[in-house]
Amino acid sequence: MVTATSSLSFPGSSRSFAPLGVGTWAWGDKSTWGMGGYDTGISEATIAEAFDASLEAGVTLFDTAEVYGDGESERIIGRLLKGDPARRERALIATKFMPAPWKLNVRTALRSALEASLERLGVDRVDLYQLHGPVSLRSHSALADALAEVVEAKLCDAVGVSNYSIGEMGSIHAQLAARGVPLSSNQIEYSLLRRRPETTGLIEACRRLGVVPLAYSPIGQGRLTGKYSAANPPPKERTFSAHPMEQVDRITAELARIGEPHDRTPAQVSLAWLIAKGAVPIPGAKNAEQASQNAGALGWSLTPEELEVLDGLALSGQRTISQRIWQHG
Repeated sequence: MVTATSSLSFPGSSRSFAPLGVGTWAWGDKSTWGMGGYDTGISEATIAEAFDASLEAGVTLFDTAEVYGDGESERIIGRLLKGDPARRERALIATKFMPAPWKLNVRTALRSALEASLERLGVDRVDLYQLHGPVSLRSHSALADALAEVVEAKLCDAVGVSNYSIGEMGSIHAQLAARGVPLSSNQIEYSLLRRRPETTGLIEACRRLGVVPLAYSPIGQGRLTGKYSAANPPPKERTFSAHPMEQVDRITAELARIGEPHDRTPAQVSLAWLIAKGAVPIPGAKNAEQASQNAGALGWSLTPEELEVLDGLALSGQRTISQRIWQHG
């Protein structure tokens, strides 16, 4: 079982990390998050502070993608690594390939995309390379060939998927195993506002196959921090876990109650719940304060009774048309 003091590693990699990471979608993605747009509290200077505060707190896994800001998230991380070689020694970098349906020659497309990501990051390999979603028209056999090739070329240490269902994950796991390569991770939207990966059996399937579940949007794009409420809703652009805030308010009130004797915030309790479930949450951090707050999920654990209370309040999640296409996990 994963605990808040566990040390993990991706199958295929010898590097260990704490059961908490940093999602970097907001780093450089002006069209979605805005640097100087509606989220005015983020800049490259505050990102550098968040990066260093995360490392200082023992949070070393940073997750990015080629599509975040059209590569700008990777470029920002590359500049941070170049500016301080010690950062590269400590940081584990994960990025993703967008397997768009029109990329029929997936082996060539994936390797070219990874090489471009490496150039933006300024490194010769990444710790984890992931398929961004289950949207490719190519077979799992072809995708496994492409992933195995970049592992054999030592361009990455481990490979994973994102938003894959139980069946899809099992299929590509088997195809990779036939090539001597483990499937290391499945990145999914998972939180108290989207418990579906657990109730469908996906988290148990990850455990059975030795796949590390990475949980994105683990605090519901800020909804579980207590910052927002029915009277003060989050920005309309934040569409993940967009439940009526009256429902969310009941959960955040219980998170605050449970967190008080532990001297923990609602967000820290919600992240600790995910860690107890065996997932590695990857919340965003736009400054040092947020990074330090996220790290407060480590070093302590919820009691079985507290977990049971939160299980009873957790929402299954929403199933919009776009989510049916994109999020199978």
